[in-house]
Amino acid sequence: MASSDETPGQMPPGDGSVPPGKPMTVGQHIIDKGAQLTQSLKPIKQMSQHVCTFASYSHDMTRQIETHHYVSRRNQDFLQCAVYDSDDSDGRLIGVEYIISDRIFETLGPEEQKLWHSHGYEILLISEALYFLKNVIIMVQITSGLWVNPRVPEMIQKPELRDLARSYGKFWCTWQVDRGDRLPLGAPALMISPQGVNVGMVDLVKKRDDKYKISSEELKISRIDIAIPEMTNSSADYWMQTGKGFAIDVEKTDMELRAPFP
Repeated sequence: MASSDETPGQMPPGDGSVPPGKPMTVGQHIIDKGAQLTQSLKPIKQMSQHVCTFASYSHDMTRQIETHHYVSRRNQDFLQCAVYDSDDSDGRLIGVEYIISDRIFETLGPEEQKLWHSHGYEILLISEALYFLKNVIIMVQITSGLWVNPRVPEMIQKPELRDLARSYGKFWCTWQVDRGDRLPLGAPALMISPQGVNVGMVDLVKKRDDKYKISSEELKISRIDIAIPEMTNSSADYWMQTGKGFAIDVEKTDMELRAPFP
């Protein structure tokens, strides 16, 4: 069993909703407020978007979670996201995702590409379904509407969605809150994007839609006019081609005890 798939051993007391520890003191609140007023926090202030979507574990597709990405764009081809389990003030930081354009993805080596997933399905396309009607083959595009920017009108999102539909992401989960971990325990887990195969997340989507008063069904219709990516590199979404996922092992290794001289 790989380290990222192991059930954690003994955990500290608590119900799992918050990390173990004492409540913050008044003095700590004052210190934090003072720091907030005097420090720039420049990297955090570059987070310009909140995206809500869903992910599965690469080593166990039956485990699916709602994710909240706080996105900062470094340039037109690269985004970095702090990923939380909710958008509430007590949301837990559960991982990080990097997003790159298809142009950058094509420059990666084949082994590296296997760690990345495509975003076309989340944003736009489930599949191209073939229907036979009176001996005529009809191609139907079915959209998903899983990826949303909460409270942002769809017409404002669309230009960004057109680019992101052709992008690829690498998402490492460091805190498996869905299994009740009260702390970030064990090795990180590689996450994958739902791709319309054995999705089984109807309840998750309904809960999300109810919270934000949106309709994924309406989003599917509104995104029909977004161009479908002409090609998704087959090295991405590796599990779809092979039925194999990835899990991380933690192994002991000899340390380098001397730093190299310049």
